Amino acid sequence: MEASTFDEPAFFRALHVSGARALLIGRRALVLLGLPVLTADYDFWIHIDDIAPFNAACESSGLSPTLSPNEARQKGRYVLENDEHVDVLVARLLSTIDGEAVSFEDVWQRRQAIDLGNGCAVAIPTIDDLIRTKRFRARPRDLEDIRLLEALRAERAQ
Repeated sequence: MEASTFDEPAFFRALHVSGARALLIGRRALVLLGLPVLTADYDFWIHIDDIAPFNAACESSGLSPTLSPNEARQKGRYVLENDEHVDVLVARLLSTIDGEAVSFEDVWQRRQAIDLGNGCAVAIPTIDDLIRTKRFRARPRDLEDIRLLEALRAERAQ
C-alpha cells in the first residue's frame, strides 16, 4: 500500500488564496478547535457562486469533482476525491432537523478564522453555527459532537 501524498497545509493554503467563500464544517472544524474527535474526510459549505474557484484550488491537491458546477448547484452537494474525500454543500439555505433555516450568508458573516501559520487561515463557523450545521442531519455522532461543542462553549464563557 502506498502512502498518501496529500499535503493538508498546501490544500488549506490553496483554498485560502482562492478567494472562494468556503466554511470548513464537520469534524475537521472540531479538530481545529482542539476537540478530541477522529475523522477521515473534509466537509465544506461553500457559497453557491464559488464552486469553480473552490474546485480549482482543490485540483492542486489532485481532487476531482463528481459533478459539474451546474449539477452541483441543482443537487446542493457534491464530492471531490482521490485518496482523500471532500464533501461539499452548495446551498444558500439549509434547514436543521427541527426546521430552523440556516443561511450561508449569515454563517459566513459570523465566521471565525483559524490561523494555520504562514499567513494561512481556515474559515469555520462560530461554535453556535457549528452546532446548527450538526443539526442538519443529527446522526448519533453529530449529537456527540454537539455535546462537545456545548462543553467548549461553556468553558470559553467562564
